[in-house]
Amino acid sequence: MRLFVYVLGCLPALVLLSGCIPRIEVAAPKEPITINMNVKIEHEIHIKVDKDVEALLKNQSDLF
Repeated sequence: MRLFVYVLGCLPALVLLSGCIPRIEVAAPKEPITINMNVKIEHEIHIKVDKDVEALLKNQSDLF
């Protein structure tokens, strides 16, 4: 008899908890995904030159 009362008491709790099951839904978007690739890349190149090469370039400017 006690088992019957225990099961009968737990039954409403189980019914209420069964309504709280989380639902996860995965769906594709209706519009296509666009990625904006407008990227501006700027760079600087710094070159160190030996003093001998620098003097050579100053003396013979017609090399390049």
